[in-house]
Amino acid sequence: MQKLAELCIRLPVFASMIVLFLVVVGVVSYFHLDVDKHPDVELPLIQVRTFLPGASPEELEVSITQILEEAVNTVEDLAELRSTSGQGTAGVFPTFNLDRNIETAIQDVRDRVATVIRLLPPDADPPTITKSNSDQNPSISIALISDRPVRELTELADKVIRQQLERSPGVGEVRINGGLDRAINIWVDPDRLAAYQLPINAVRDAIVRQNVDVPGGNVTSGTSERNLRTIGRMASSRDFNDLVVTTINGAPVRIRDVGWAEDGTKEQRSSVRLNGKPTVTLEIRRQSGANTVAVIAGVKQALGRVASQIPPDVKLQLLEDQSGFIYAALHEINIHLIVGSILASLVVFLFMRNWRAMVIAAVAIPSSLTAAFGAMWALHFTLNSVTMLALVLMVGIVIDDALVVLENTFRFMEEKKLESFEAARVATADIGHAVLATTLSLVVIFIPVSFMSSIAGRFLYQFGITAAAAVLVSLLISFTLTPMMCARMLRVSGAEGGHDGARSRRGFYRWIDAGYMASLKFSMKHRFAIAVVGLGVITLAVPTYRLIRQDYLPTNVDDGQFEVRVTPPEGLSLAAVDDVMKMIEDKVRAVRGVKVIASTSGGDYSGTLSSGRIYVQLVPHEERVFSWVRLMNGVIHADPFGAFRHNYSQREVMTNVRRELAQLRDLKFQVNNIQSINLSVGGRTDINLTLRGPDIQKLVQYGEALAARGPELGLLDAQVSLQLNRPELHLQIDRQRAADLETDVANIASAMRIMVGGDEKVSRFHDTSVNQEYDVELRLAEGSRNDLDTISRLYVPSRTGKLIRLDNLVRVVPTQSVSQISRFDRERQITLQASVAPGYGTADRNQALLEAARQLNMPAGYSVLVTGRGKELERTFKEFLIAFALSVVFMYMILASLFESLTHPFTILLALPISVPFALFSLWVLGQSLNLYSALGMLVLFGVVKKNAILQIDHMNDLRAEGMPKLEAILEGNRDRLRPILMTTMALVGGMLPLALGTGPGAEERRAVAVAVIGGQMLSLLLTLLMCPVAYSLIDDLTTWLRASVRLSFWDRLRRREARAR
Repeated sequence: MQKLAELCIRLPVFASMIVLFLVVVGVVSYFHLDVDKHPDVELPLIQVRTFLPGASPEELEVSITQILEEAVNTVEDLAELRSTSGQGTAGVFPTFNLDRNIETAIQDVRDRVATVIRLLPPDADPPTITKSNSDQNPSISIALISDRPVRELTELADKVIRQQLERSPGVGEVRINGGLDRAINIWVDPDRLAAYQLPINAVRDAIVRQNVDVPGGNVTSGTSERNLRTIGRMASSRDFNDLVVTTINGAPVRIRDVGWAEDGTKEQRSSVRLNGKPTVTLEIRRQSGANTVAVIAGVKQALGRVASQIPPDVKLQLLEDQSGFIYAALHEINIHLIVGSILASLVVFLFMRNWRAMVIAAVAIPSSLTAAFGAMWALHFTLNSVTMLALVLMVGIVIDDALVVLENTFRFMEEKKLESFEAARVATADIGHAVLATTLSLVVIFIPVSFMSSIAGRFLYQFGITAAAAVLVSLLISFTLTPMMCARMLRVSGAEGGHDGARSRRGFYRWIDAGYMASLKFSMKHRFAIAVVGLGVITLAVPTYRLIRQDYLPTNVDDGQFEVRVTPPEGLSLAAVDDVMKMIEDKVRAVRGVKVIASTSGGDYSGTLSSGRIYVQLVPHEERVFSWVRLMNGVIHADPFGAFRHNYSQREVMTNVRRELAQLRDLKFQVNNIQSINLSVGGRTDINLTLRGPDIQKLVQYGEALAARGPELGLLDAQVSLQLNRPELHLQIDRQRAADLETDVANIASAMRIMVGGDEKVSRFHDTSVNQEYDVELRLAEGSRNDLDTISRLYVPSRTGKLIRLDNLVRVVPTQSVSQISRFDRERQITLQASVAPGYGTADRNQALLEAARQLNMPAGYSVLVTGRGKELERTFKEFLIAFALSVVFMYMILASLFESLTHPFTILLALPISVPFALFSLWVLGQSLNLYSALGMLVLFGVVKKNAILQIDHMNDLRAEGMPKLEAILEGNRDRLRPILMTTMALVGGMLPLALGTGPGAEERRAVAVAVIGGQMLSLLLTLLMCPVAYSLIDDLTTWLRASVRLSFWDRLRRREARAR
């Protein structure tokens, strides 16, 4: 590297072109990078779904779910297998290991499912097997705002808007909520059917046979040929009334004789309101692996085309637009990047009092960071919160190498009176070894963490590679551009020579220098006392660690939006659930800071109506959170304290919402942040404790017992994922009576399913006026299937075609059942879901729950395990410990190679355990938790904190090699390196200060990183400055003593051998 530096000093254009090439590549790459919120952490998740209308969860579990589970369970690399059986719908969700190829996995699943399709009930729909996006929340939602009826809005949403959006790149699913789908309803009067002695199946079969066009082949005559087609489809909905069901005594019985047909809608299963007004929404979910921002941009382009195809009085409003938060967060990071760069550059001017020196050092920041974009593009990274955070963190680090070379050159010019060219050459050679050691030992720490197998590893891979690329480019700059610019730009004036005569060391720095030298001399006189203090500080890491709560992610994130999940009592109709949701809406809307409310009643994927969701959007950050922009505006308008008034966070709004909803004691609700990183299926909350066992009722009892202790255990909104109070009517068949009357279970069940539940797809109706097809539905008329007495008087067919009244065959028994049955790894399970109360952490609450579960004394066959974020937290922190240990080993190996010593690396790495208690203390004092982001900060801290010791030891070794006594070399060497150490430390702090003080979107995540690095580096600075020379001296004395002992022992043995020889 020294030869390269000398070459660049002589050839300035060559040096400039090397760096310029990397910068140009980085600039071009920047404009080709996609934007996203996080790195791609998609779980290889597949969903297998099928439907059996009218079937109960228990029936689906036995007849469909268990069969599909058994088939899918044999697929290779299966991480976990979940399933859900709801009302008429069943789903199996295999999740594979992160390194499993999703395309081969889905093909394997298809092959396994194909072998068991013949075992499924004949009325069940064929299973659909698709890749599933683990993101449970939509990328964006669209609401149709108009005074038109909901049916018309549904037609526009389904036939116009959805068709355009589904063709947009990256869109995986477009789901309509709150809609009323058009359908041709055939309503049947059961009394008329009984009068004609017709079973409901006869009506169904007649519609299937007669509403159909059948091709008849070709009619060929001579030179011409014509197609023959039998036209049987109904031309209008009124024509269904004339459809002949059968003929009795020569007279046709038509639909109008037993009921009527109407052009209506399907049964409404969900309703949506936007700020209290009924609407229809479309939820757009991206495909697995698709870029969120690109998908949203494509959707917005499609909406531009849609605008001309819908009536002018229908307006489209965007909701849950994730791209808005992503761009706002990246904008904040860009601001931090610029401000941090300015502060880091000003540090150079503050210490060296030379504007030329500031410019030379500052060039390294944009050059290194811009060049890193080239590596990001080559590895298919995106501009996301993690990669941009890596660049912001590197602001104060990439300047270090150039700053150290610059400071050493400046020192040679100022104190040794060398010319700029000679000073640049000699100073670079003098400091080059230390710069190389600092950079390589920093880069090497990212190797183990970049290849962690957990979800966190996906984050750290992009973070580590991006940071390493920027640091390596800064190393190149420090040996090319920096010495060249120092030789040609750097000027020193007013220097008298020597350390004390240097102009830059006067003023405030003289006091710092004098204080440090006094402390160092005292420490060298009391080496063992300082060593004991250092060991004492290291041991404080254990109690400090226990003080800090542990989370997977920061729990106080302010996204400006959250959701309220509502669980009304089971058995309520959609109208009743809608009334409940209106009451909740009014309470939520009254809370300060709420701007937009989108409420959904029903529409749950499991088929139950007893569910509701309210999406809450808050007023913008700048109106409710302190920011430096607000402060500056306040100063401009002579109201600087306005930025501190009327401020409130998202957490405070959520607390107020909980307080309002707590008055509704018959409802269960959860107030959650909208999940940004998806860790598992169903893991929306901080706490997910899964209880497994054979008896679903016992599982619910155990879960309810734990949920009741929620406040005592530090939990919020604790509730069980399953309810046992869903009302249900059981038809208990008298089999002997049924046999005597020549009927069977299949006839009874089939007739009841059509009469009560309805057949939603008997046939299809083609409306030529709009060229669209709609379902033809068959069901008993309203009022004939709504209560127990009416149902018991219905008629079912026998095998001979006669009708038998239902109460002659069955006994209708009211009972209660489960709303759905969930299974985990082929066992029945329920999940206790909750949020963590302020002051607690995810890790300690999971431990508290496990202890409480042990106190339940559950019998054999029942088990408890942590899932969701808690499971990933345990896995990540275990891997982090291994990765940190490997990082230390790799750093030792790099330093040992560069210093050609086994002891100096040990001395250097002592800075690591010394900094840990200070970093943990900083997190604890500022109310931060130990989470993925703060662990990331600890990782960066490990990389930079040893830099001081490298500079100190390298220079002390050089001075001793020149013949200087050890103590004098220690004092002189540390005095020479004090300024570059302070400058690089302050540059690091300056670069990260915007992260620590930022208040914009995503600030909570970035602050956790900055607090760990700044606190650990600053608080441990003085101790490491003193501990390093003390440890260097003690270890050197120990090494000298050991060598002398070994040498003395060797000569003693040699003399004894010679004595025996005589």
